[in-house]
Amino acid sequence: MEKVVLAYSGGLDTSVILKWLIERGYDVVAYIADVGQREDLEAARQKALKAGASKVYIEDLKREFVTDYIFTALKGSALYEGRYMLGTSLARPIIAKKQIEIAAKENARYVSHGATGKGNDQVRFELSYYALNPQIKVIAPWKEKDFLDQFKGRTDMIAYAQKHDIQVDATIAKPYSMDANLMHISYEAGILEDPKAKPPKDMFRTTLSPEDAPDKVTSIAISFKDGIPVKVENRENGRIETDSLALFVYLNELGANNGIGRVDMVENRYVGIKSRGVYETPGGTILWKAHQDLEAIAMDREVYRLKESLMPRFAELIYYGYWFSPEMDFLVAAFNKSQEAINGTVYLELYKGNVTCVGRESESSLYDPELSSMDVEGGYDQRAAQGFININAIRLKAHHLILKRVGLKR
Repeated sequence: MEKVVLAYSGGLDTSVILKWLIERGYDVVAYIADVGQREDLEAARQKALKAGASKVYIEDLKREFVTDYIFTALKGSALYEGRYMLGTSLARPIIAKKQIEIAAKENARYVSHGATGKGNDQVRFELSYYALNPQIKVIAPWKEKDFLDQFKGRTDMIAYAQKHDIQVDATIAKPYSMDANLMHISYEAGILEDPKAKPPKDMFRTTLSPEDAPDKVTSIAISFKDGIPVKVENRENGRIETDSLALFVYLNELGANNGIGRVDMVENRYVGIKSRGVYETPGGTILWKAHQDLEAIAMDREVYRLKESLMPRFAELIYYGYWFSPEMDFLVAAFNKSQEAINGTVYLELYKGNVTCVGRESESSLYDPELSSMDVEGGYDQRAAQGFININAIRLKAHHLILKRVGLKR
C-alpha cells in the first residue's frame, strides 16, 4: 500500500477525502495542524482513526504561526485588495511545511489536501510542497476525474459522510465552508454565494456584532520593537501581555468582544474566479492599525513610499501561494530592514467595531514638534519655501505653455 500524508482538519472535505483515499487502497496518515482553530483536536484524531487512518499526527504550530508568519505579514503591512488580511493564506505555508516534514519521517511519497480545483488553497499547498520537496507527489482529489464524477458539490459530500457515519458540522441547510485559525475565521459557500445576501447573524463564531458590543470604550496600548509587538496593556484593568502568542490571543479576545474585524467582500481568486468571502479578524485588525500608525511617526518618508509600493505585491505573493519563493525572500529582507527603527507605543480605543488610534510615542520618532508648530519657527526659514516652489513650478509652467501653443484646454 502506498502511504499518503493527508492534511486533515476533521471538516467535511478532508473527512470525506480520508475515507475516499482508503477506499482506493492508500495507507492514510492524517496530519492535523493546530494553528489556533479552537476545535477539539483529540475528537478529530478519534474521527480520523475511526474512518481508517493508520496514524494521526497533531502538531502545535501556534507560536511559530504568530512569530514567523503573522508578524512577518505585519511588517510588510500585507492586505490583499485593500481589505483581506490573509488569514487562510498565511496558514497554508506553515501547514504545508510541517506536512512535508511528516512525509519525510513516514517515508511517504505522497501528500494530499482537501482544497478544491476552483480555489486558491490548491495553489498555496502545492506550490509550497514542490518548493520544499521537488520530488513529492500530490494527490488532489478535487482535480481527479473519478472524485469529481462522484462528488458534484458539497451536497454529495454531506450525503457520503452520512452514509459512512462520518460526523461533520456542515449540513444541507448550512453548508458553509469555514477555515479558522489564530488570525481569522472565514466563511464561504451556501447562502454566501449570493453576493447580495446578508450573512446570517448566527453564522459568526468569533466576534460580537458591533451593535451587541459593549457601549463602553476599551483603552489599550501596544508597544513595538523593530516592528514586532512586544507588549499589550489594557489600560482599563491593568492586564499586560508580553509573550508573542499570549498577546496575540489577547488582542483577539479584545477585538472579538468589541465587534472588531468583520469584513464582507468579493475578491479575485488567483485562478481568475471572483468569490465572496466573509471574515472575522479581530486581533489582526487592531495590530495592523497600530503598526501603521507607529510607522507614520518613526519611518522615513521615502522608505515608507517605497514600502507602500511593494505592499500590494507582497500581499499578492502571500495570497497566491508563493511564500517559499525567491521574490518573497527578497521582499521579507527589505521589510525587515524597514522595521529596524519602528519602536514605540500606540494608544488605541476600541468601540463597537472601531479601532481608533488616539496617541503614539516613539524613541525613534522623526516628528519634530517645533518644526511642525504653527507658533514656533523651529529653525525652519519659511522664505526658503519660495525657491522650492519656484523650482517645482518650472515643469508645470512649461506644460501650460505647450497646451496653449497647440490650442488645448485642461
